[in-house]
Amino acid sequence: MIELFKNKILSGCDLTDEEVMKLCDYAGDPLLREAAKEITSKLVDVNFDSCSIVNARSGNCPENCKWCAQSAHYSTKCTVNALITEKECLEAARHNKANGVKRFSLVTSGRAMKGASLDMICHMLGKVKEEVGIYTCASLGLLNRKELQKLWDSGVRRYHCNLEAAPSFFGQLCTTHTIDDKIKTINAAREIGFEICSGGIIGMGETMRQRAELAVALRSVHPHSIPVNILCPIKGTPLEQAEPIPADEILDTLSIFRMAHPKVQIRFAGGRNRLNREQQLEALAIGVNGGVVGDLLTTIGSPVESDKMLVGESRYNW
Repeated sequence: MIELFKNKILSGCDLTDEEVMKLCDYAGDPLLREAAKEITSKLVDVNFDSCSIVNARSGNCPENCKWCAQSAHYSTKCTVNALITEKECLEAARHNKANGVKRFSLVTSGRAMKGASLDMICHMLGKVKEEVGIYTCASLGLLNRKELQKLWDSGVRRYHCNLEAAPSFFGQLCTTHTIDDKIKTINAAREIGFEICSGGIIGMGETMRQRAELAVALRSVHPHSIPVNILCPIKGTPLEQAEPIPADEILDTLSIFRMAHPKVQIRFAGGRNRLNREQQLEALAIGVNGGVVGDLLTTIGSPVESDKMLVGESRYNW
């Protein structure tokens, strides 16, 4: 069956949602990863897509996402920082462009960036585009169409809003907003013209079928980029005792995501250091063709030079 699914994808057809869910039956079977590797080698562009995110406002978030150190509902000792300055923003953008990073994104805590703060973000990102010339993205929460239009007018062309988890599981992780709230924002962004970056986190207690369910749910928002985060349990959050998922499960999950989204950028994000170097190279062969590089939001990422070296050992060009 896995051979039939692989050939269907290679012939230019997408798997049905039911067929994506059926891939879970092959978790642990080497044929699943081999199929994903062949699809990647034949359908996925060889240019690796790098993005650096800057935590432009951190902490004190009113949402109660159980995985997040920035939630004000939990005692995590997360640093609370006001909005970064224009100088800090431009310095970060110039640093990333000088290191060959393709995309630069501002990310803020909170339900949504509003009012004067949103105007300042738009101003800074406009300056980045004008003075630095790096491709700009943003992740500013549950914006409405008018707010998203301001962002578009500043020159931003990709908007990020993760679904985070399968619809059947999300309500166990967060009750202050819903997946439907997220999809409403994503749909408004796409209607304006934004490319969509949307993915999730694995290792929060979900089943393999719920990971496949997330891959299916992401089809409805038509993402250009799917960041896959691996939970880093943070002390003080309700998930601090979460059992780390095995590397084999991570690689099988990435295989399912690649087969569900044959030509979409699948992006290493937080937690990829759970995999050793050999396993990260296998993930690249399976279908990871992008990455969030540098330091992440509340955990330390990989230095850009280290990521460049890793990519250099794979099929991709930096």
